[in-house]
Amino acid sequence: MGGRRRERAHDPIRRTRQVKTAKHEKVDLAKPAENGLKRGFTTGTCATAAVKAALLKMLRKESPSEVDVVLPGGQFLTVPVEQITEQENGAVRVVIIKDAGDDPDQTHRARIFARVTKNRIGRIVFQAGEGVGTATQPGLQVAVGEPAINPVPRRMMIDAVREIVGESEPDVGFDLEIGCENGEQIAKRTFNPRLGIQGGISILGTSGIVEPKSKAAFKASIEVYIRVALGDRPKEIVLAPGNLGQQFARSFLDLPTKSVVQMSNFIGFALECVERVLFENGYFLPKLWLVGHPGKLAKVLGNVWDTHSSRSGSAVEAVLNVADEFGIKGKIRDAMGSARSVEELIELLYRESFSHAFWSLVERKIGMKVASQLKRVDEIAVRLFQMNGKELGGT
Repeated sequence: MGGRRRERAHDPIRRTRQVKTAKHEKVDLAKPAENGLKRGFTTGTCATAAVKAALLKMLRKESPSEVDVVLPGGQFLTVPVEQITEQENGAVRVVIIKDAGDDPDQTHRARIFARVTKNRIGRIVFQAGEGVGTATQPGLQVAVGEPAINPVPRRMMIDAVREIVGESEPDVGFDLEIGCENGEQIAKRTFNPRLGIQGGISILGTSGIVEPKSKAAFKASIEVYIRVALGDRPKEIVLAPGNLGQQFARSFLDLPTKSVVQMSNFIGFALECVERVLFENGYFLPKLWLVGHPGKLAKVLGNVWDTHSSRSGSAVEAVLNVADEFGIKGKIRDAMGSARSVEELIELLYRESFSHAFWSLVERKIGMKVASQLKRVDEIAVRLFQMNGKELGGT
């Protein structure tokens, strides 16, 4: 849906009080949920963080690398800021990367943005930017014709504006345009089309925090997705820890969404499901793609099949073993030995002429390891990518 969609103006900014995060308890997302899985934050928290960072840039000339967001329950969360851009007419655009933790959330790693501009009506006006949907049917939490920004995220953003503006500019309001890069495509994998929300995702969240599903529920959903993916005896399917698999399947393989299974950290379980479903159906799969970041996938080289960071170590050692087999020596090998993460290894090798060949070997090694777990799959193809989506190998 083209154009900018608007919604009626909200609370005036004047007669407000300053919100102090110092009064609130900080949420530590490094502490796992009761089920042992990693928690994350909602699209509403992302949008609020983006609005706050934009106002800090606009009004105070600050460029924060992170901002504190006050949550509906009275706690606060520190959210990293991905990008801040000053635009024409004094507008500021800020991008926040959504982190859903270990929850199988379709918006995990989505780029949520806020574009903030001043208005002279002294009120806050919400607008749906590119990739955020508009309600077209009654019965939702927002009225027909309004941006799909739910009430709690709206209140969080209003409070964020009050926190930064206070009484400093009582006659100035703000237009808050909230969007999601590639949001219209992401929304097709959600319930939004069925709910009558057109043009993109919804900005959601009642607590500001994403509580991950239990391991049992998560695994059950993975098995369902695998059964659907294999249901019509396809020639190929994709398994991926996260959204890189969706992007690869869409951009390079032209596969339908149902052919891509997000398995999160449960690589071993997903492979077991594939083998079991193929056996039950009396079918051999011609090709299985395994797509993702080597920080996850290379862990299988060390016989680690549950790749959650709380249950497994880093994949650095496994990658270094391949480096020795490849024959990397000298200063570059010494530097690799000091790396604390696989992403750091990627950066060290980025400009080396052999980088592509090296990561192709890592891919082949992973493929051979996975093949040992699958007797009813004819071919295993592995593709490794950086966090930014840049392909590393490509055998």
